[in-house]
Amino acid sequence: MKSRKLRKAIVIFVGDNAPFVNQETVNKLLIENNRDAQSIGKDKLDLNKLEKVLNSHDMIEKSEVFVSVDGVLKAIVKQKTPVARVFNGDDSFYIDYKGNTMPLSANFTARVPLVSGEINKKNREDLAELFRIIHDDEFLKKNIIGVQIMPNGSLRMLNRNFNYQIDFGGTIRMKAKFNNYKAFFQKAVLDSSLYKYKTIDLRFVQQVVCSK
Repeated sequence: MKSRKLRKAIVIFVGDNAPFVNQETVNKLLIENNRDAQSIGKDKLDLNKLEKVLNSHDMIEKSEVFVSVDGVLKAIVKQKTPVARVFNGDDSFYIDYKGNTMPLSANFTARVPLVSGEINKKNREDLAELFRIIHDDEFLKKNIIGVQIMPNGSLRMLNRNFNYQIDFGGTIRMKAKFNNYKAFFQKAVLDSSLYKYKTIDLRFVQQVVCSK
């Protein structure tokens, strides 16, 4: 009969995500309504239901739950990946890698661009792609710290180390604009001219226009 009982529950986090949800939280979800893991009979487990419970958590993107041969309940958990933090009046939340909203975490604060302005059904998908491009590029991830969505839909960005603003324009040809910015930055940082500029205009893909 002992072989029919679970010995313990183990949570394995995959990916390089920060600890937005911890092992204790996942354990509670796994053995909710049970005193401890040993009290659960292997034959009474509904693994699909457990996965649905975990996947419904605001911080979890995907999970896989199974029982090992030696009676250990294992949950492999991939947490959501935040790519931007939105400030909307008194409300603040993350946009995750898939473009969905996720709440802030008491456990960890993600170092992602701070976003102000309106995100709606019309611009959400394009903005999510923009945030993904920034997140996936090591230079942009470190350099772009703020994105302001203007009423006309154009974007202004702030960088980490210099005082200039980036006039990005709309969400068209985003990769080309960012490539232009990276090439310009690498050249301008060598002669220290970045300290002189107030605006870096990326709206015209054929050229980068700077204003002092």
